[in-house]
Amino acid sequence: MKTLNILSAFILTFCVGFIAYTQDRVLLSKAKVHIGNGKVINQGYVGIQGEEIILVENALTYNLDKSKWDTIIDLRGQELYPGFFAPNSNIGLTEVDAVRATRDFREIGTYNPHVRSLIAFNAESEISTTVKTNGVLYAQVTPQGGVISGSSSIMKLEAWNWEDAAVKTDDGIHLHWPSTTKGGGWWAEPATRKSNENYSNQLKDLREFFEAALAYSKANDKFDARFEAMREVFTGEKRLYIHANQLRALLDIIDFKRELKINYPVIVGGYDAYKVADQLKDAEIPIIIKGGHTLPENEDDPVDLPCRLPALLQNAGVLYCIQNSGRMETMNTRNIPFLAGTAMAYGLTEEEAISAVTLNTAKILGVDKFTGSIEVGKKATLFVSTGNALDMRTNNLTLGMIHGKFISLTNLQTDLYHKYKEKYEAE
Repeated sequence: MKTLNILSAFILTFCVGFIAYTQDRVLLSKAKVHIGNGKVINQGYVGIQGEEIILVENALTYNLDKSKWDTIIDLRGQELYPGFFAPNSNIGLTEVDAVRATRDFREIGTYNPHVRSLIAFNAESEISTTVKTNGVLYAQVTPQGGVISGSSSIMKLEAWNWEDAAVKTDDGIHLHWPSTTKGGGWWAEPATRKSNENYSNQLKDLREFFEAALAYSKANDKFDARFEAMREVFTGEKRLYIHANQLRALLDIIDFKRELKINYPVIVGGYDAYKVADQLKDAEIPIIIKGGHTLPENEDDPVDLPCRLPALLQNAGVLYCIQNSGRMETMNTRNIPFLAGTAMAYGLTEEEAISAVTLNTAKILGVDKFTGSIEVGKKATLFVSTGNALDMRTNNLTLGMIHGKFISLTNLQTDLYHKYKEKYEAE
């Protein structure tokens, strides 16, 4: 019996691999399809050829010709989702937070726009395997440190190497806006936070750097690697991701965008964004907001404010998505679906919560033309769960694809589970 099970597992693995690389047309049949754009099909057909989605139809009304499909996978009773995104993440750049040798997300220096995260990306990270098994299939791999930390890139979480993983290289520059306060922290009383007397000077230095970079972009000066990396920020080919949370900083960023003619600024963090939502909407500045599994920033904030922020931005009409930066963020990337689930419990509808980790993220990162939702013409990056993928009790993947290829849904933890389960059941 044991030999038979091993043989069956080998045949199944071979067949999945064969389908992934040789079959032309695969039909995912009769799952509940969450499109990602707010729409849902209770029983749908999703057809895939090569890397692309070629069919999305309602199974109750569409006249299916089974002969046109090489493989039909019956998913009745299961739920189909676009692959989730992890924006502003250092996954692939660090393996063990407590081991310095495995951390490769920070460079020495204050202004490093020429630093590129993608060449340090580890496609064989063990953490990536734990993230994929919860439905997170893309990551915006982001450097940290300094005032300008460098360029992020959008990567697939299953690939041979960083070249194969890259979906969009150097999608934007990351700027850490000066804090308007100093002191405080999770280890201190909120009352210890004080105004930052150096804020104006720090902002002046920042403006001078950007003005110099803008001047360089308009001239043919001697080559400067830092300014060369900034050139596409002013032409609109790169986003400018501005990490900021406080009200005064957000208002200054709106002025900064207008004065320096930044085409695509994005605020990362944006804790106080709900206070100036109308101004941000008018300025067309989207927010990559921190998920709600955290404490309030200010002493007099409602305790549930971090959980309600997505709904506040949704109701104000601001484009936003959800990220999970903070302590132990790499290992906690697996919780991206559940951050969206928490936002759903605090005011979002289910489809709005799904959009907050799929299509909204793709729009903000500039990749929505080819991914982020289950629509004809887009890449087949998707997964199937036996239950609601935003709930940790029912997030249970049975199938996953990245750009039309089936992916492994095991990790070290699942391997150990089955190893010891088999041992103790035998005893």
